[in-house]
Amino acid sequence: MKHRRNLHMLAASAAFLTLAGPSFALDGGDMMKKLSAAIGAGGTVITFEKADVEGDTVTASGVEVGIASLPGDKLKIGDITFEGVKETEGGGYYAKSVAFPDVDKKQEDGHLSARDIQVQGLTIPANAAGKTLDDLLLYETVSTGPIVVSIKGKDVFTIESTESNLGREDSGFTYDANVAGLKIDLSQVEDPSSKDAIEKLGLATLDGTLTMKGSWEVESGKVAVDEYALDFKNVGRLNFAVDFSGYTLNFIKSLQEAVKTAEANPNKEEANQAMSLAMLGMMQQLTFNSAELRFDDASITKKALDYAGSQQGVSGDQLAQSLKGLVPMMLAQLNLPELQNQISAAVNTYLDGPKSLTISAAPEKPVPFPMIMGAAMGAPNTIPSVLGVKVTAND
Repeated sequence: MKHRRNLHMLAASAAFLTLAGPSFALDGGDMMKKLSAAIGAGGTVITFEKADVEGDTVTASGVEVGIASLPGDKLKIGDITFEGVKETEGGGYYAKSVAFPDVDKKQEDGHLSARDIQVQGLTIPANAAGKTLDDLLLYETVSTGPIVVSIKGKDVFTIESTESNLGREDSGFTYDANVAGLKIDLSQVEDPSSKDAIEKLGLATLDGTLTMKGSWEVESGKVAVDEYALDFKNVGRLNFAVDFSGYTLNFIKSLQEAVKTAEANPNKEEANQAMSLAMLGMMQQLTFNSAELRFDDASITKKALDYAGSQQGVSGDQLAQSLKGLVPMMLAQLNLPELQNQISAAVNTYLDGPKSLTISAAPEKPVPFPMIMGAAMGAPNTIPSVLGVKVTAND
């Protein structure tokens, strides 16, 4: 009798689990719809044919990506595989990894290929229209393997690998990115004068890296791009850094809404005008903190002087001396005496021994963007003093 009761209990349990099972299974279609909503907030459209679920793996088939403003122009992606998927509290999703198919596109004489495209730690929000950090589409790492662009069978642009990392903190995010093995082949340039310059400057093949590093404080909207650098061997390193505030979640939502409104307007001229006005309004919320543009020479300056001098029948050193005299004359027309002296001194120092050239802007106090715009329209020559612009060399 007891044995029979146990059998009934097992049968009832099995029936309950069979009925309850689907309610605990992942809903691949719902995940893709929420992913589409999150991506769509930025003006990108993603569609799919179906989403199959097997355990914690979701495979989306027939995926296509386009831009809302260009409905007829879509890029066919194919199948995307989400692994380690789980539903998060509130109805969102988290995928441990996302694998994309390799890209292999041909068009006329051009060919693009990209391999090993992956995303690690993808968080899909339940409500992309919300106004908290939990309503943002986030990732931990995005990476690719080799990327190659070829024309007429010749590789003209190649990348060994790319990696971008996003770190979430209490106050916001930190991020960094690296593009390794960046090579550009200019040897196939056909214009005779350009080809001659490229060969004499030693630029037939450019070999370098691209690096980025920065942070975002969500509450204040403070964005700090500490490094955005292109570094090429035997050329130099060009780095741009900027720091501004006001890029809050509310600012982002306002921007997204303005984009959607413009896309929904069939009158494109009217839509562009409305978008421009909206952007001017949003710029009122931003504040400039600092910026810097720096170039560290790696022999390209001397080569450029020698080549330019040869075109005028003089040596590179003679051309450098001529430039020292020309720069003050050219700057005198701008009516910026203090900055003129700085630039002249920096150019002289740099041309005597090229090492680095830096243009920085660091006002004593943060400057609202409307003040900068007002100065640009009313008194352009005051902008250097408003922003605290300085020009230095070899520091």
